[in-house]
Amino acid sequence: MGSLWLGAFVGFLLTLALGWSFPGLGHLIGGFIGGVVAGLIARGRMGKGALAGFLAGIFGGMVIAIFALIGFALVGVTTGGIMGGLFGGIAGITVGVIAIMLALFGAMVSTIGGVMGGLLAR
Repeated sequence: MGSLWLGAFVGFLLTLALGWSFPGLGHLIGGFIGGVVAGLIARGRMGKGALAGFLAGIFGGMVIAIFALIGFALVGVTTGGIMGGLFGGIAGITVGVIAIMLALFGAMVSTIGGVMGGLLAR
C-alpha cells in the first residue's frame, strides 16, 4: 500500500518544479504529470489517486499565492517604504486570491492525473 501524503508531496514538488520552469501552461502540464505521479505513489484505487492529485494541485496553488503576497510586499517596501509595502501587500493579496481561484483549475487537472495514476498503479 502506498502513502497518500507522500504521493501528494511528490506530486506537489513536481508540479512546482515544472510550473516554475515553464510559466503559464507549464503549471497545468506539471499539475497533470504531478497528479499522475501522486496517483502512482499513493497506489490503490482510483479514489486514493484522485485525492493525492487534488492535494498536490491545491497545495501548489496555495504556495504560489503565498509567494505572490511576499514578493509584492517586498517590492513595495524596497521601492516605496512602509506605504509601498502596504500597497504591495494589498496587490499581493489580490494576486494571491486570483492565484487560488486559478489553482482550482490546476487541482482539477491534477485530480484527473491522479485518477489516471491510481488506475495505472492498480
